[in-house]
Amino acid sequence: MVIKDYMRIERATYISRSEVGRLGTAIIFIMGVMVFTGARFAEVEQAYLLVAAAVIGAYMAMNIGANDVANNVGPAVGSFALSLTGAILIAAIFEASGAIIAGGEVVKTVKNGIVNPDDIANKDEYVWVMMGALAGAAIWLNAATWLGAPVSTTHSIVGGVMGASIAAAGWSIVNWGSVTSIALSWVISPITGGLIAAALLFVLKRLVFFQDDPLKEAEKVVPIMIGLMGWAFTTYLALKGIKKIVTVGFPVAMLAGAVVGVAIYLITRPLIRRARPRLTRDRAGVNRLFTIPLIFAAALLSFAHGANDVANAVGPLAGVVDVLSEGEGGSKVAIPLWVMGIGALGISVGLALFGPKLIRTVGSEITELDRARAFCIALSAAITVIVASQLGMPISSTHVALGAVFGVGFLREWLDQRIGRVAENVLAHHQGDPNFDEVEAVLWDFRNAPAEEKQRILKELKAMGPEAVISAAQRKELQVALKRQLVSRKSLFKIASAWVITLPVSAFLAALFYFVLRGMLLP
Repeated sequence: MVIKDYMRIERATYISRSEVGRLGTAIIFIMGVMVFTGARFAEVEQAYLLVAAAVIGAYMAMNIGANDVANNVGPAVGSFALSLTGAILIAAIFEASGAIIAGGEVVKTVKNGIVNPDDIANKDEYVWVMMGALAGAAIWLNAATWLGAPVSTTHSIVGGVMGASIAAAGWSIVNWGSVTSIALSWVISPITGGLIAAALLFVLKRLVFFQDDPLKEAEKVVPIMIGLMGWAFTTYLALKGIKKIVTVGFPVAMLAGAVVGVAIYLITRPLIRRARPRLTRDRAGVNRLFTIPLIFAAALLSFAHGANDVANAVGPLAGVVDVLSEGEGGSKVAIPLWVMGIGALGISVGLALFGPKLIRTVGSEITELDRARAFCIALSAAITVIVASQLGMPISSTHVALGAVFGVGFLREWLDQRIGRVAENVLAHHQGDPNFDEVEAVLWDFRNAPAEEKQRILKELKAMGPEAVISAAQRKELQVALKRQLVSRKSLFKIASAWVITLPVSAFLAALFYFVLRGMLLP
């Protein structure tokens, strides 16, 4: 008993040390930003405000890294295509690269036309609104990460700007049509991502996993799907990831994607043919074919995320810098490289220190993922963003990725129940036969088997013919097995609830911070 108590104390002490270490590292990063900004703008009249804005922007960037990046690498980690350490390293490198190389040259600091900056009374009010928006959004992201709920950082900063602006200029400043579009995206984004991911996985199951020799069929089907991924990601990056470097129209992006997709197909097919003799002729063998594509998907999604979402951290900060450096602070503000660097580094630091919790949530706590399922999730995210961007649909990449995870999980449940009902009908025809113990053993295996394994058991049961029996008790056992939930309802409720309250909570906190700043800084 004494030894157990000692070990419990040791574990608690280790956890405490690790928490203190992460917090200490985050504080060191914040202090570094403070010192750098203070030294750079020592001659600016209101340098203290600029330093405070930089600190809040760095804090926001860390929270984006801790929360939002999990959607890009979580499926790869959950399917064991990447280790947690490898995923963090890849995401940190490509998030920072995307932010620095392809981050938006000009960013609307008042996002998506939510408010008209001309309605804000003066430059001081503008600075307080931007700082309040950053602080409110960052606090909410911090709370969501602590609760283990992946949320949209874009919706958070939109809510922050909206709340602080209402506090500054009243309700009339808000473009409520844009707010309605954002609310619609809570439904559109996850449903679209979920349907596309489920459709991709269903095709893969029908053409590969439900066949007698899955590996043989995979040799024909998997190169096509990897080529499709090449098309999707090339088009996605051309449209969303390299806007600062070069402007690419939709037809050109589609053509470039098609060329890359065909090239990848031609390269991949002979590689898979040569690898086939070394793989097992089952699901595990097929899953190994998706390892490298998943690593590339995690890297490319991270690059595109860094290029697009770093503005959520530093767009308002850039507005503050512009105003305090004697700019106008209008609806569009150029982001200086040093500000982009703070955002990129902050995202990487937040990911490394606090990202593992959300990565585990996305990768393993919602539903069980293997590499084929994770591949369908990554491909769905890219395709959905491409389609939505051309249709003008207001979607969130976070909601798309999480919707894809849930879509894959619910498809697994549906297939599990469908196959189970077939088995129940087959066994019901053999009621009254004497081989009770044998069938009971088979039923036990059936109840504990994954959905794909049930297909094999079904064929064996059909082959038993009149020697098989099933009683009412066994039918009840089978029905219990059919009700297995392969998607965590607790995670579903928690994440959906967090999505719904993201915008209003961020808005409330931002308004609160605006009033605090206004009260402190008014003469």
